[in-house]
Amino acid sequence: MNELISVAAAAELIRNGVALSIAGTAGALRTLPAGPWIGGTIPYFMVSGGGVVVGDNRVFVTDLSKVGAEVRIACYGPDELARITAEAFDNGFSLTIIPAGGQAHGRFAREATDSADAFLKPTVGWISGIHLDDMGRAHALVFDGRSGREVEDGAVVAHIRLPDDKLASVEIVNIFEQDDGDVLRFDQVGFEATECTVNGERVNLAKYLEKRGATDGRLPLVGDYAGACINVSFQSIDVDKGQVAFYAPVFTGIDYRLARPVGDYMAEFRRRLAEYDATGAVFSCNCILNFLFGELEGKAIGGVEGPVTFGEIAYQLLNQTMVVVRVQ
Repeated sequence: MNELISVAAAAELIRNGVALSIAGTAGALRTLPAGPWIGGTIPYFMVSGGGVVVGDNRVFVTDLSKVGAEVRIACYGPDELARITAEAFDNGFSLTIIPAGGQAHGRFAREATDSADAFLKPTVGWISGIHLDDMGRAHALVFDGRSGREVEDGAVVAHIRLPDDKLASVEIVNIFEQDDGDVLRFDQVGFEATECTVNGERVNLAKYLEKRGATDGRLPLVGDYAGACINVSFQSIDVDKGQVAFYAPVFTGIDYRLARPVGDYMAEFRRRLAEYDATGAVFSCNCILNFLFGELEGKAIGGVEGPVTFGEIAYQLLNQTMVVVRVQ
C-alpha cells in the first residue's frame, strides 16, 4: 500500500498492529492512535491522477509490514543521528523522516555520509514540511507513533529488515545534469555562501548567478559526486546583499556546475518516468520544487505515488529529485 486513505482507515490499520509510514497534516497525524508507525507533516502528494494538496481528512500511508520481515521503530535526537546507521539491520533499509529547519536537518545534511556503513546500510526517506502558505507560522513535525509524540527537531526511523533472499535498491530520478560551462567550487561546507571560485577565480556567487540569468532558482547547482549528479537547490538569492542560501549544503572538493536548462519541466519528468522500471517499488518521494516549477498539481506524470517533500533522503540529503526504493 502506497496511497492516500482516510484518517479513519489509517487508524484502523494502526489498531490492528500494522507497521506504517504516514504523511499528512499535523492535524491529521495528531488524531491517530498510538502504534507501530512513524509520521511526518506535509500536505502535498503525487498520486496516480497527479499532484494533490490535502487537508486533515486524508493521510498517505505506506504499509511497511508487507515490505520486510521485521520493522523496528526508533526516534533519535540531533546528537544521535549516527545511531541510524549503527542500529540498522545488515540487510534492509532505514526509512527516515526529519523535520525541515532544525538542527537534525542540518546535521544530517552535513554528516550523513561520514559513517563507514553509510552506503552499506541505506538510509532513505524525506524531510517533512508544511503548507507553503503557513511559512513563518507553523513548524514541520515528525511523529513517533509508538506514543504519538510529536518532534520538532530529531528523526523518526523505521528500521526494516528484509528477508535473506531480498535486497533493497535505492534509486534517484533526476531530470538535471551539469551544463558544459563554468566549474564552481566552495571553500566551506554549508547552507549559505557569499563567495565561491568560478574556474579558479573568486567571485560573489549572487552576482555571478545574476550574470548567468539564474536568479529565479529554477535550475540547481549540480555536483559531480564520483560520477553521480547531486543537486543543490537555491532557497534564496539576494543580489543586493550578495548572499545565497541553499536547501542542501555545498561541500568542499566537489565540482559544481549550473544545471543544463530544461525546456518543458513536466514533459521531461514524464519522459524519464516512462523509461523507469518501477518493478518492486515500495516507497517514493518527490521534491516540492519539482511540484512547483513543474506545475504538477493535477497533472499525472507516472511513477510511484508518494509525498512531495522539503528534501529527499537517499544516503544523504538531496534536492529536486525523486527517490525510489525497490525491493527485489
